[in-house]
Amino acid sequence: MSTEPSPHRLAGAEKSVLDRLEEMNRAAETGGGHERIAEQHRKGKKTARERIALLVDEGSFVEIDRFAVGQVGEHGLARKHYGDGVVTGYATIDGRTVYLFAHDFTVQGGSLGVMFGRKVAKVMDLALKAGAPIIGLSDSGGARIQEGVQSLAAYSEIFFRNTLASGVIPQISLILGPSAGGAVYSPAMTDFVIMKESTSYMFITGPDVVRAALGQEVTFEELGGAQVHASKSGVAHLTAATEEECFEQTRRLLAFLPSSNAEFPPAVESSDPADRREESLDSVVPPDPNKPYDMKQVITALVDDGDFFELHAAWAANIVVGFGRLAGRTIGLVANQPMHLAGALDSNSSSKAARFIRFCDAFHIPVVTLVDVPGYMPGTEQEHGGIIRHGSKLLYAYCEATVPKVTVIVRKAYGGAYCAMGSKFSRADLNFAWPSAEIAVMGPEGAARIVYRKELEKSHDPETMPRLVAEYRHKLANPFVAAERGIIDAVIRPSATRPELIRALAALEKKSEQRPSKKHGNIQL
Repeated sequence: MSTEPSPHRLAGAEKSVLDRLEEMNRAAETGGGHERIAEQHRKGKKTARERIALLVDEGSFVEIDRFAVGQVGEHGLARKHYGDGVVTGYATIDGRTVYLFAHDFTVQGGSLGVMFGRKVAKVMDLALKAGAPIIGLSDSGGARIQEGVQSLAAYSEIFFRNTLASGVIPQISLILGPSAGGAVYSPAMTDFVIMKESTSYMFITGPDVVRAALGQEVTFEELGGAQVHASKSGVAHLTAATEEECFEQTRRLLAFLPSSNAEFPPAVESSDPADRREESLDSVVPPDPNKPYDMKQVITALVDDGDFFELHAAWAANIVVGFGRLAGRTIGLVANQPMHLAGALDSNSSSKAARFIRFCDAFHIPVVTLVDVPGYMPGTEQEHGGIIRHGSKLLYAYCEATVPKVTVIVRKAYGGAYCAMGSKFSRADLNFAWPSAEIAVMGPEGAARIVYRKELEKSHDPETMPRLVAEYRHKLANPFVAAERGIIDAVIRPSATRPELIRALAALEKKSEQRPSKKHGNIQL
């Protein structure tokens, strides 16, 4: 008698297995259940899967570990939740592969347990192997208390991978809900943080703990809202009014970046002529050296189609950083902003620019620097706040970077701040200057008081000081003197800056620079 199952019995068994698979898929897709999904929507937030669908190319997301479950026991979850509070996988954005994880707040408030942590660690490992960006969508209450110290161990595994991935693949964090306790450290270790206004918060300890420990009354928004981190702490690079805007910013940011440090940034076709001259730049710098102007007008006049993607716009506004393109190729821009603190360097602006430069250097992005800096900020507040320590970061970053570096001195370049802002001596490859440039140890007024001290002591004519200041500018504080000594490679017309930059970067495209072998340097953190 045959032992083979009948065709009818086999078909029935297959149908049963497929039914079970469909049932499990439905359970996984509903996360913590329909009620919690509705609650998420009432808070103005989307679910993890809805967010992924809006971020990536339509139909491209492939989920992994969909049926993974967390610990279940006496102090564990009340029941199994497929996915264990996080959705992980890979997809494409504008046709390029990315890896993702998205916290599912409908399951235990998006808290991180052992399986949750394993899933995130696995997708990060895959991103490193594949050489593709990793994007985290955060909406989490922190460590899962029921799983105790194991949840903290899971966090540590993620932190370790953040460190491994740093400088190897771009890491982007979208904060779309609460991010508390251990949940904030991983985003802080990534390259870019984008926060959704009104619904996202980042803090180590919440308002209740602050109230109990310090007696301070503070709201979630005041303690760790998007505007706080965008303008005061510098944690957030970008903010957005809606989740859709967060996703659009992410897509735009990725378009400037390579997928890994093994690649160069993607080049795009540009309709903006490489030889375009911008006549408005010939008059953008005011005749009065103490009068401000908006450096962003200079930047948008130079880059392709005026498309400048600024980062940290609300924090340390005395320096401007961000991405643009010249002849279709990505560049990183660093520029002093005379509209804020006269463009002087302080602790925050030094840290802001230094970290941006180091990112550019890690990912083969040339750095273009526009200089109008009267010096480092004076005063006890800055000195006691560590301006020496923070200011040295900027010097370190420029000296360390081996990507093509081109600097344009637009107006003032005084003292140690001149050295720090991509000077020839911090190894910028090419240094240009506009005719309006003033390059000196200090401002002309202070310098004239020292250089012409005896003459000023003898004279009682009120016109003596202005005359000597003008004389100092003419003899010493101008770009032609620096050009004579080879410190400036060329004095250029402002209107010709764009084509000059494009030609310079083309000439430096295959730049290679060797440095002493070492494990790593010791930057002043």
